Parts: sequence; C-alpha cells; structure tokens
Amino acid sequence: MDIELTYDKGLLRSIGGAAVTYGRREWTDSTPRALGSWPLEYQRFSSTLRAVGDVEITYRRRSSLPRTVGRWNCETSRFGGRLERIGPYELIHDGGGRVCAVGPLEILYDRGGSQPVRVRQPGDEPLSDELLLVLFLVLFWQQQAWDAYYQASR
Repeated sequence: MDIELTYDKGLLRSIGGAAVTYGRREWTDSTPRALGSWPLEYQRFSSTLRAVGDVEITYRRRSSLPRTVGRWNCETSRFGGRLERIGPYELIHDGGGRVCAVGPLEILYDRGGSQPVRVRQPGDEPLSDELLLVLFLVLFWQQQAWDAYYQASR
C-alpha cells in the first residue's frame, strides 16, 4: 500500500490521512505544531522536539540524536553520527545518508532525490499510529539535519 506525503510551499502537509499543521505565521516559522491530533512540544526557545502527544523524547548529551522515544530506546551508529533504530524499528540508510526504510516501510524520494514523496507499506493494512509516529520523527529529524547542513554551507 502506498502512502502519499504531500507538500505545500516546501513544507510537509500530510502523511497519508494525518495532517501536519504549522503555526499561524508559517512563512516565518516552518516548525510543525501538530501531527494529526497530537500536539508537538518543543524545548523552550528551540526547535528540539520534546514530545509528540504524550510520547516524550529525550536526547543524548550535546547531540541532536534521540536517546529515547517514549518507552523505546534509540540506537545510533558506532560513532554516534546517525540514528540506526527507534525501538523495534530499524532505519536503513542509502549511500547518500538518506533514510530509505523504517521497519517495514520503504521511503521513496522525488526524482532529484531530496524530498520523500511516498512511503510503501507491505499489505493493505492502514498505517498504525506507532509507525506514523516513527515515520514522522524520522522525516522530521532528517529534514532538520539537512536544513542545518545547508545553513552551515552558506
């Protein structure tokens, strides 16, 4: 089953039927504020995501990589450069560093390879809340890393 990722003005607007909403001044603040009915909470004066609904996120010291997402532990690569697992869901990266799979989900990118546009899920089951949460977090953190890279290279 294919799940569409929709964008408007460069911002992710939905993952399948789950809307990603932004603040009233989205032209100056491109930080998502909700995923479906789950509010997104950030660290004060920061874009560090602290919670999605009632699922709290903790981070490693001096790092933007998560240590836990709710009850799940997260694993990073040997030298801590990239996220490898969130709880039971392994993340597969391609040669360019993009996440191309999250557990059973395959992430497909546009022709330029910079924007995820579709997610392929085996079978016809709807996307579970658990997988929706993990997929959103992976896409969110990947976009943050890309934004930081492009800001630094200017």
